[in-house]
Amino acid sequence: MEKPMRDAVIVEAVRTPVGKRNGGLSGIHPVELSAHVLGALAERTGVDPAAIDDVVWGCVSQAAEQTFDIARNAVLAAGWPETVTGVTVDRQCGSSQQSVHFAAAGLISGQYDVVVAGGVESMSRVPMFSATQGKDPYGEKLLARFGGVMPNQGTGAEMIAERWGLSRTQVDEYSLASHEKAAAAQDEGRFTAQIAPVTLPDGTVLDTDEGVRRGGTVETLGNLKTVFKEDGVITAGNSSQISDGSAALLMTTSEKAAELGLTPIARVHTAVLAGADPVIMLTAPIPATQKALARSGLSIDQIGAFEVNEAFAPVPLAWLADLGADAKALNPNGGAIALGHPLGGSGARLMTTLVHHMRDNGIRYGLQTMCEGGGQANATILELV
Repeated sequence: MEKPMRDAVIVEAVRTPVGKRNGGLSGIHPVELSAHVLGALAERTGVDPAAIDDVVWGCVSQAAEQTFDIARNAVLAAGWPETVTGVTVDRQCGSSQQSVHFAAAGLISGQYDVVVAGGVESMSRVPMFSATQGKDPYGEKLLARFGGVMPNQGTGAEMIAERWGLSRTQVDEYSLASHEKAAAAQDEGRFTAQIAPVTLPDGTVLDTDEGVRRGGTVETLGNLKTVFKEDGVITAGNSSQISDGSAALLMTTSEKAAELGLTPIARVHTAVLAGADPVIMLTAPIPATQKALARSGLSIDQIGAFEVNEAFAPVPLAWLADLGADAKALNPNGGAIALGHPLGGSGARLMTTLVHHMRDNGIRYGLQTMCEGGGQANATILELV
């Protein structure tokens, strides 16, 4: 008898609330933040952790408390058997989306039967650029190739705004809408099922994303100073927030899910990568999406929900302009401008939100993409099972 084709399905997805910099989650070690979502996954699915072949974990600033293979440390902190392994991935902001891709590849190839993909970042405790310790991470040859220009994401966002003709008002209006959508999602309880509340050191429970601001106006956003260019458009108000958080997805094959009595939510339909100019840095979600659509055989109109990471407002706006997607289907529950961007945990946070949104609304196909340092992007198409 022929063996069935192996696939990769997501059976559960869970995240912490996203904490503001120096906010509620800043008192919790990133290993313990990671262990928290691992524990929530096991609890929600009833899966014996001993059955998990690996934990593939995204983390960007692999320094200080986030070094020494935080994936393995999280497994042990969660109290899981010593037999469960963990590996840490760095594809910059897309690290935990890449973790999902690696997990899916492992399942389809037969290297894994049950695997966890996810990630973490505690930007309060391990600030951005901690890993470089003031050293040049590029070297002479790379810098010479690009005319001695040191890549900078904020400058890249300004370059996108200029190239796509995006005004300060447009990016501020987009940012305001992100907060409004996230506030509505909170008020309607759309995040409740995906969040594993965290008990803080003082005994209080954090169960809500801290970054969402209410009652903002284009006028108040317009008063903020630009950060990267005097006559530019990028401010703290139209950029992603510096955040703490973790998210995890339990993945297996359809066959193994049936054997374990688990109900899959979504299948990883297509997973691709794209690379683009590392100086403008943030445009690769456009070719990544085009590649995912071409490889999947789906048209943009067949996709019912899009998660495009809001690193800076010009990123999803340029993506929207070039792809011609339905603007109402883009980041329907708000994005990183409102919810925050805990670097290594963001890919899994977006995917957790996407999976729950697809299930809650009966959406057959969803697509996620995010810009990454070095001018890269992952794109993933999920199919509701």
